Amino acid sequence: MDPTLPDELRSIQETARRFAIEKIAPGYMTREAEGRIDRALIREIGALGLIAPEIPESLGGLGLPSLTSGLIAEAIGYADPNVAYLQILGSLNAKIIASHAAPDLARQWLPRLVSGEVVVSLGLTEPRGGSDAANLVLSARRDGDRYILKGEKSSISMADQADAIVLFARSGPVEARGRGVSAFLIPMSTPGITTQRYRDLGSHAVGRCSIFFDDVVVPAAWRLAEEGQGFVQVMQGFDFSRALIGLQVLGAAQASLDESWAYTQQREAFGAPLARNQGVTFPLAEAETMVSAARQLCYHTLRLKDAGLPHTAEAAMCKWLGPKTAVDVIHQCLLTHGHYGWSLDLPHQQRLRDVMGLEIGDGTAQIMKMIISRERLGNRRG
Repeated sequence: MDPTLPDELRSIQETARRFAIEKIAPGYMTREAEGRIDRALIREIGALGLIAPEIPESLGGLGLPSLTSGLIAEAIGYADPNVAYLQILGSLNAKIIASHAAPDLARQWLPRLVSGEVVVSLGLTEPRGGSDAANLVLSARRDGDRYILKGEKSSISMADQADAIVLFARSGPVEARGRGVSAFLIPMSTPGITTQRYRDLGSHAVGRCSIFFDDVVVPAAWRLAEEGQGFVQVMQGFDFSRALIGLQVLGAAQASLDESWAYTQQREAFGAPLARNQGVTFPLAEAETMVSAARQLCYHTLRLKDAGLPHTAEAAMCKWLGPKTAVDVIHQCLLTHGHYGWSLDLPHQQRLRDVMGLEIGDGTAQIMKMIISRERLGNRRG
């Protein structure tokens, strides 16, 4: 627990941590086998105020600082990084909807999203462009007071479990790049939408899909903000979600670390506990240091956001350092457990597979370093 946190945030952090350990952690490996997150669990998380708590109270949220979602993502990530991603997706989409949807549309979806009654996915990536996020092909052709959508999205998390999707589609010419992209909030039950799930190495409870739009007709009232402004919306949102992802995976790394410290005290070799061997404890000490440093970077980024200060570079730092650190640390913890760590009966192997995907998803390390470089070089030129 961070003693510097205000009482209200510390209370929510403790609520999230207790619920995660008691209710979420026991089902971690079961959810992988089932390939989904139980809706009753999602509603319980929402009832505790643990989904998008930064959304205004008038729209179902708690009106708390953005740091709150980071504390929750870390606490839930300790128990199950997949369930934590659900909360991150909720915060990212809720912020986009609250900021850009027409009031009636926002009131229709946000209270249900925050309460856990509905799940909203995010549709950006396409087969021909992952990191090149502005290079969208899926078309949104205007036809009077409606749009007709045609094309494919790929690698979309939670797509086959979602009730709706915040979708980004090309409504302008290809040459316009990001300025020709519009966003829509669309129920997944809309005729003409189908999904196909991938066979992935990890994150089975979340799952990724391709989504196919076959002349899908949507009212213009479902568009978010003005036509052609969708790309700006999602890029602003990523500065938030990248810090949350850093904490999500660091929570999982901390879980493996705590288990490894305990194991070194219980396991004996050559007549003494493993904890007496510096060759065993020093790598864990290094891992503890890296997790603590990366955690503080994520907290700092969210505090910058809450203060209304620029944090694009810091968010990118969180996104590449958090997953890299988590992968390295969980791998070391698996090795610390020796032949036990190689077993599918222990959670280290699943955590490793689950967090590894986030070295790719929501922006690769190379893209994050490009963003950091651009921000720093821009500041110097200024």
